[in-house]
Amino acid sequence: MSGYGGRRNRAERDAITVEIGYASFSAAFAAAVVFGAIAGPVLVFELPDAVDRLLPRVALVPAAAVFVVRLVSVLWRFPRAAQPSQPGRTRPDS
Repeated sequence: MSGYGGRRNRAERDAITVEIGYASFSAAFAAAVVFGAIAGPVLVFELPDAVDRLLPRVALVPAAAVFVVRLVSVLWRFPRAAQPSQPGRTRPDS
């Protein structure tokens, strides 16, 4: 970004959009894996009716938690400061 409260250029907006998309898709995938791991036995095994109805509902809680944690952790690591214009440069005046 160009200073505090400055307008973002097109490349910065695109980078933010890509990062949000990546965070959303990776969080959805992780949540789906957790949901499948917990609720998957319902599809594979013959379980009692109570367990058959309860297990997918119970699986929603950790799946939602994994979604939120993954989304926040990916977006939290996204750099907030402007990057150097050339790779390997650490100071703008170098």
